Amino acid sequence: MQSFRTELENPVVEQEIIELERKIREFQAGQIPEEKFRSLRLARGVYGQRQAGVQMVRIKLPFGRVTFRQILKIADIADEYGSGNLHLTTRQDIQIHYVSLDKTPELWAKLAEDDITLREACGNTVRNITASPTAGIDPDEPFDVSPYAQATFEYFLRNPICAEMGRKFKIAFSSSDKDTAYSYVHDFGFIPKVRLENGSEVRGFKVMMGGGLGAQPMLAYEVNDFLPEDDLIPYIEATLRIFDRHGERNNRNKARFKYLVQSKGLDEVLRLIEEEKTAIKSKTFKINRESIVQAQIPGTPSERETPVDEAAFSLWKSTNVFEQKQKGYHGVFVKVLTGDIPTDKARTLVAGLKGYIADDIRITQDQNLLFKFVREEALPHIYNLLHSLGYAKAGYNSTSDVTTCPGTDTCNLGISNSTEMARVLESYIHEFHTDFVKETDLKIKISGCMNSCGQHGLAHIGFHGSSSKVGGKVVPAAQVMLGGGTVGNGLGRVAERITKVPTKRVLQVVDVLLTDFKRNREQEENFHAYYDRQTKDYFYQLLKPLADTSNLTDEEYVDWGHEGTFSTAIGVGECAGVIIDLVATLLLEAEEKLEWAKLAIEKEQWADGIYHTYSSFVWTAKALLLDKGVSSRTQALVIEDFDKHYVQEGIFNFPSTFSDRVLQINKYEPSKEFAETYLIQATAFYLEAREKRQVS
Repeated sequence: MQSFRTELENPVVEQEIIELERKIREFQAGQIPEEKFRSLRLARGVYGQRQAGVQMVRIKLPFGRVTFRQILKIADIADEYGSGNLHLTTRQDIQIHYVSLDKTPELWAKLAEDDITLREACGNTVRNITASPTAGIDPDEPFDVSPYAQATFEYFLRNPICAEMGRKFKIAFSSSDKDTAYSYVHDFGFIPKVRLENGSEVRGFKVMMGGGLGAQPMLAYEVNDFLPEDDLIPYIEATLRIFDRHGERNNRNKARFKYLVQSKGLDEVLRLIEEEKTAIKSKTFKINRESIVQAQIPGTPSERETPVDEAAFSLWKSTNVFEQKQKGYHGVFVKVLTGDIPTDKARTLVAGLKGYIADDIRITQDQNLLFKFVREEALPHIYNLLHSLGYAKAGYNSTSDVTTCPGTDTCNLGISNSTEMARVLESYIHEFHTDFVKETDLKIKISGCMNSCGQHGLAHIGFHGSSSKVGGKVVPAAQVMLGGGTVGNGLGRVAERITKVPTKRVLQVVDVLLTDFKRNREQEENFHAYYDRQTKDYFYQLLKPLADTSNLTDEEYVDWGHEGTFSTAIGVGECAGVIIDLVATLLLEAEEKLEWAKLAIEKEQWADGIYHTYSSFVWTAKALLLDKGVSSRTQALVIEDFDKHYVQEGIFNFPSTFSDRVLQINKYEPSKEFAETYLIQATAFYLEAREKRQVS
């Protein structure tokens, strides 16, 4: 691998890219353990694929906002380094697949030229901040949440309090009570609210906390009905510090924030958050409401085109177009099948859109696109352009708009081919259930495994990849989930498991369910009410014949999109981070954190310096505990166990306890005096620990 160098305007980004290149070389030379390197590359958006020797690169786009120039740059990158495809994700990112590890620093540098980052797009970090794609143009919104999502992204990117947590942390902002960003299944979900105080409008948020999907979905708790806007960042900061200290680190299946809330109880977590506010960097944080500059609004087209298909245009307009809150302009949703856009189509799309929409495209949580500020006169042109590219299908956000993850196409954890299943289902509904193209209260979502990347846990009809063993053979199967979805204003429902069927029967499942719903629903009854009235057992009995595997055909032993017999070739997932149990590595990292603390203090970044120092204390203590065979589940337990195994046994001495020494972090406000004193104490502890280990 040739050495790589870059010159960027941002010295921090430049150093990160050079550092990544150096770490890759050290890993390939055997100087960095594989698990340590995996953790490092994940935090830089580089994710292992199902296919050996190549990587998926995840591009972090706050609240899904992307410009023409950025799309073209990403397309160029996908052609030069990947497979020539842009994959839109349910977290409003773009993924590029089949990238060589050696090329990732160079790729990142080119993206950074257009203000695009990979940093913390994967790993145990604050993941991409999502928001309703309609934010800023939503007729129902109290105010635009985009600046708040942007501020949250900027504040916590590269922030030491959330750079190496026990698990990922997801945050979403909905634009209105319709809750289109799914606040109820996030670690933090925010819904905008407005109050009148002394005759003035005051902005704030309803706060939902502790939700999540994954293999065990949990609904979030409402913890505040009105959090003032200036308290938003401080509240998130205090919470992340508590999660970092008390969150599980050994069992990744129980390490999400929702499990911390479950194990400690909501009241105790809220008490810890309040206690932590003493030590946070920002006691209040004013959001710049003007941070998102409005893109230039296009003028009126000189000529009005005629739609290539008047009937199809009329249907498309009724399902995919809405009037913005800005009078005279429209938002246009574009259905992107399985979220995949080949690079040649991306370029043609951008070329055809310039001058007809604002240069501010949003990626949606259902893997589609939203165009903004489209004049009525421009709609036929937009439709014709989309029609020529195969993106003019009607039915956005309807039963026919199926969400899916990549499944076995590229994911290590994929069990079934969710993308081909989605293609077949969409085509089937458009052909045989055309009335559901306009049905927006019944959604279908598919994941290739139980981990909910395709959001099956919040679907009205959901499927996730599975398998069954029949007569000594493995059959590709789909777990059927029913009754999930958004209720509104922070309320939602988790889908219930009904039965498991061979994947080749999912068409029959959908056909039976849609037909039964049409036939037996009461007037104006939505699917949630229908499901509750009929009960779970009704649907189990309804689908029981399709779950019967005594009459399997040869075709049903083969998954969608495949020709050979099915096998569950599941790799090691990287959705969660890794656990590093190498004593020497931990001590080196502790020393590195002391260096980071010194640099932060030199820059008068007291809070950051203090947090790096705290981390050094914990890493040093964990290393010595592992020397004794003690593996502590959380940072709080590392501190407690060190007292038990080293201080109480007289191996280390402190004025009181190790716990009192380390947990000064939440007893004092950030200051020069405390930051410098705390660093001196941590440095002395590290040096003593290193010396004792060398002697032993």
